[in-house]
Amino acid sequence: MTLFGYARASSDDQELDFQIDALLQAGCKSSSIYTDRVTGARAERPGLSAVLNQLSKGDVFLVWRLDRLGRSMPHLVNLVDDLRHRGIDFRSLSDNAIDTSVDGGQRVFDIFSSLARFE
Repeated sequence: MTLFGYARASSDDQELDFQIDALLQAGCKSSSIYTDRVTGARAERPGLSAVLNQLSKGDVFLVWRLDRLGRSMPHLVNLVDDLRHRGIDFRSLSDNAIDTSVDGGQRVFDIFSSLARFE
């Protein structure tokens, strides 16, 4: 099992340090943290694409907060569903209830999935 992290800043004047520090404290190695400096509305995020390509079954994908990952609720749900089908767990460090490696976290994300269908 390898921990991979992803951090994103929406603009050049926002810092990534806080997110990166949180990912390091959670156990990610600096070489396993990928970053982007783009608005969340942009579909192309090279750092996100790179980390998603590195992940394999048994890995854990960490973000500091959900809004650093998904452009919208349906986008976020699709990303995490894809990870689940690939055997990869997902955790959001600031959103303590989101941890697909435990039953309670999986249930919370299932509720998000249901809500996203209505969005």
